[in-house]
Amino acid sequence: MTDTTIAATSPVAPDRVPMTAWRRVRAILGGSAGNLVEWYDWFAYAAFSIYFAKIFFPKGDQTAQLMQTAAIFAVGFGARPVGAWLMGLYADRKGRKAALTLAVGLMCAGSLIIALCPGHATIGDAAPVILLLARLLQGLSVGGEYGASATYMSEMAGKKRRGFWSSFQYVTLIMGQLVAALVLVILQNTLDKSDLAAWGWRVPFFIGAALAVVVFWIRTGIEESVSHRNVAQHDPISSRQVASVTTLLLLTVAAMVVGFTAWSFAGAAQGVSVVLLIMTYVALAAPLVSRHPKQTLAIIGLSAAGSLAFYAYTTYMLKFLTNTTGFDKATAGAVNLATLFGFMLLQPLFGWLSDRLGRKIMLVFAFGVGALIAWPVFTLTAKAASPLIAFALIMTALVVQSGYTSISAVVKAELFPTHVRALGVALPYALGNAAFGGTAEYVALWFKREGMESGFYLYVSAIMAVGLVVALLLRDTGKHSLILED
Repeated sequence: MTDTTIAATSPVAPDRVPMTAWRRVRAILGGSAGNLVEWYDWFAYAAFSIYFAKIFFPKGDQTAQLMQTAAIFAVGFGARPVGAWLMGLYADRKGRKAALTLAVGLMCAGSLIIALCPGHATIGDAAPVILLLARLLQGLSVGGEYGASATYMSEMAGKKRRGFWSSFQYVTLIMGQLVAALVLVILQNTLDKSDLAAWGWRVPFFIGAALAVVVFWIRTGIEESVSHRNVAQHDPISSRQVASVTTLLLLTVAAMVVGFTAWSFAGAAQGVSVVLLIMTYVALAAPLVSRHPKQTLAIIGLSAAGSLAFYAYTTYMLKFLTNTTGFDKATAGAVNLATLFGFMLLQPLFGWLSDRLGRKIMLVFAFGVGALIAWPVFTLTAKAASPLIAFALIMTALVVQSGYTSISAVVKAELFPTHVRALGVALPYALGNAAFGGTAEYVALWFKREGMESGFYLYVSAIMAVGLVVALLLRDTGKHSLILED
């Protein structure tokens, strides 16, 4: 069945109640509020891992400990495609609102588990196992959140300002990271280093759990999108696919547990888990690729490049400024906070520009210029003599990256018909994000450990170039959107 046929068979009768400006704003705020909490919890792990790495992984030097926590960070990304698949199917059948509410509840549980989990000195190898399971739960949540949030906000945004309104999906995403960084700076300046390393790192996870409860209540009051209410059919779910995915997932989790606890078999077990995870991804993606091949592959390519650059200049940059540039942790945190704030403010501007100039030109700018400047930005930041210089360099990269991030949600949503939109947005994004965004920090630290850190700069440029090729081949989704309702 082709995409054209599917779209044609879905009724698109307009909502009888006009979408007023206040209804639209309330929907956007409700859809984005949980997004803030989701990403706050997610980035709190990355921001505070420099303090709790030795709590869960006491062996080795600081780089080795950070690599272990980065590996579990990547595991959380690995769970995202599974969450995207589950929540995508759920959102396309039960509604965007139901999926958004469930996603924030799962994130609350994962954050609370991390906050309460004892360290390795208390419960031994059970500590990293519990951390692993909590991150898997958070990965399922974020995987589902992105697709449901991007789809809901794009459907509720309206045709004329869809780029502008949907850009708030990344505003809240960045705001979540910004709040996590702000909490880091506050705790660094109010607690002794010993207290922060001993128990202070647990505070942000308690905060995240409390915020999630508030957002859960907010999301129960948002309205369902007209696009979803107009859907008359769904693609069938294969029981065979469900069985194969479940089996592969159980085997993958078992291999991961062995990899993080049985040190003598760690390398082999982690290798097996990667193979099993790839097999799981193939099982998840096969039906979507067979029905919507061009859209699915395009989103994977854009997400791979965009996610790698995003995490390289935000999450990993916090560690880069301490391990490579030589700033102390407090200074690195302050620089990271300032760049994130500027980055957040840019999103509505670039979203607005996409409504006037087109989506395609924004993507070509982001990936084309991004591929050219990755090497000089990292090279000069590594030698930055002051925090101000580092800020200017990182901010330059983030201005360019805004050409993608501001329209990341709407470009993907405009590619798919309503009945499969949440799954179509979530799963390909999660696959590209897991493969390249989730491994960004681990790959960067590997290059550093091997004494060839500049190899990571070239890696970022190369993947950005792939994103450029996809952008050049892609039609302007703003002019050929499959979101038919206003």
